[in-house]
Amino acid sequence: MEGMEPTDIVRRFEKVNVNVFPSENEGATYIAEQIIAALQEKQSKGELFVLGLTTGRSPIGIYRKLVEKYDRGEVSFANTVVFSLDEFFPIAASEQQSRNYRIHEEFINHIDIAPEHVHFPDGTLSIKKVTQFCRDYEKKIAQYGGLDLMLLGTGEQGQIGFNEPGSFVNSRTRLVALGNATLKAQSGMFYGIENTPRQAITMGIGTILDAKRVILIGWGEQKAEIIRSIAEGDVNSSIPASYLQRHSRLEVVIDEDAAEELTRYKTPWLVGTCKWEPKFVRKAVLWLCRQVHKPILKLTYQDYIDYYLGQLLDAVGPYDQININVFNDLQHTITGWPGGKPNADDSTRPETAKPFPKRIIIFSPHPDDDVISMGGTFLRLVDQGHDVHVAYETSGNIAVHDDVVLQTLDTARECGFIQNYDHVRNIIANKKKGEPEPLELRQLKGAIRRGEARAACRHFGLNPDTNVHFLNLPFYETGGVKKNALGQSDIESIVNLLRELKPDRIFAAGDLSDPHGTHRVCIDAVLSAISLIKDEPWFKTCRMWLYRGAWQEWDLDMVDMAVPLSPDEVLKKRHAIYRHLSQKDIMPFPGEDKREFWQRAEERTENTARLYDKLGMAEYQAIEVFVRLF
Repeated sequence: MEGMEPTDIVRRFEKVNVNVFPSENEGATYIAEQIIAALQEKQSKGELFVLGLTTGRSPIGIYRKLVEKYDRGEVSFANTVVFSLDEFFPIAASEQQSRNYRIHEEFINHIDIAPEHVHFPDGTLSIKKVTQFCRDYEKKIAQYGGLDLMLLGTGEQGQIGFNEPGSFVNSRTRLVALGNATLKAQSGMFYGIENTPRQAITMGIGTILDAKRVILIGWGEQKAEIIRSIAEGDVNSSIPASYLQRHSRLEVVIDEDAAEELTRYKTPWLVGTCKWEPKFVRKAVLWLCRQVHKPILKLTYQDYIDYYLGQLLDAVGPYDQININVFNDLQHTITGWPGGKPNADDSTRPETAKPFPKRIIIFSPHPDDDVISMGGTFLRLVDQGHDVHVAYETSGNIAVHDDVVLQTLDTARECGFIQNYDHVRNIIANKKKGEPEPLELRQLKGAIRRGEARAACRHFGLNPDTNVHFLNLPFYETGGVKKNALGQSDIESIVNLLRELKPDRIFAAGDLSDPHGTHRVCIDAVLSAISLIKDEPWFKTCRMWLYRGAWQEWDLDMVDMAVPLSPDEVLKKRHAIYRHLSQKDIMPFPGEDKREFWQRAEERTENTARLYDKLGMAEYQAIEVFVRLF
């Protein structure tokens, strides 16, 4: 409850100034305004403003805001000098993966900064010249009087720039070897770890700490753990960003997703007075169950008192009644009828009995997210007689390995259907590293993924000719890892489909971990489309359910519907995932988790079932869970 305790008490676990915004967009707007204010203050004195620029995905929204303000005539960058934080080595500035290239594309090329005021580490130097270049880079920063403001992101291990765990606090601009975790994190851009540069030139931690002001940014759930370590942990060389605690003018700017592990967000009853709404009571009780390793109905009065939940007892009532209420609340999320059970009392069910059957649309960012993330529920909806449609939002073409294309063409050739195997093989052989894939090759890869998606839907009993829709949203079709911004044509494609189908229920992937990833853009596209049709009569009774991707699951305190799966349903879901053969064994972008998608999906849903079991619910083979958006 805002204002009940002083800010110093609410933030007492935080050792740095953390400013949390509801979304990345609002946080990016705030930072852009801070940069402009600092720039204009120097401008009013006739002085140059020296700005340190970070790279990667995190600052993209900030750079877009700055460009928008420049386009509106609200700011000039004529008095600005920029120094980039880092660059891969070796790499040419013309390569799309280059930090130099990215910042020019996102920012420098769109403003009135003088070319002589733009400074980047040079990734084309001979190894013999790197050391002297790094010394000169430091001298240039000093000649301008130092960095007025350093904008930083952080890696999931607390890297700042390419300062890896173990970096010294007094380190300066230098050539570094990239750690294995960093190589894996960057490998997607380079189409495989084997193509990823093993070294980089980076400003040192000492260089960064010398900046007059530092703003550290972080967006999305994947940054939550490291933000907590930076803000609430101790200074530790294994987390380079923790050294920023020593800076007198550090500000950490994050969104609410990145803040979720901070004490004031994760366990706010430890720092202040809370408003005890039902979902929040559930959150506190489930947290208490984890602390004392007990199911809900075995929690005692002393458990609540020992773990600082006395205010919950004062606000809501006796502990035993709280236990019963939360148990019933969680029990009522479980249903074997995700589309609603006909002719049943639905007062305590997550879904309504009417209408029945329902027309349902499942939005799937890639051509396999539907079966990976909610395959068991998908199967139930079809088996229980609902009119189920699937909309695949992107082609997923860049996630198909070249070898899979050749194997597919081999099969077609052996069946007598194709004679242009050599032509396609030559296209693959002539691909240029770092450049977008040729359109003809992408079209083949998209066709492979469409065929796999049709097969998976057919396996579930869905008619792929009438109930499967391939939207091929334009933002995705760049031929590379970097995607375009969401456009009006993307949104219109979804609007048109919604108006055509007029669904009673919408399922969509609610992954917000990566603010600039495909899943995030896809959910933004769906929500933008809904905002345009929400006042149409047919939409008034529509509900929307959110599922998660293969890597994460909703916390149980958020869950509104839990669909248990039998062993047979788990197996049938696995076989649907198997239909996506191009994503088996040799995925170009497997991420940190090398397991196949069916393995990740089964472990996730079985773990959810175990959590329900530990809390005192019935024991199931697996459970898929959903959050209701409206």
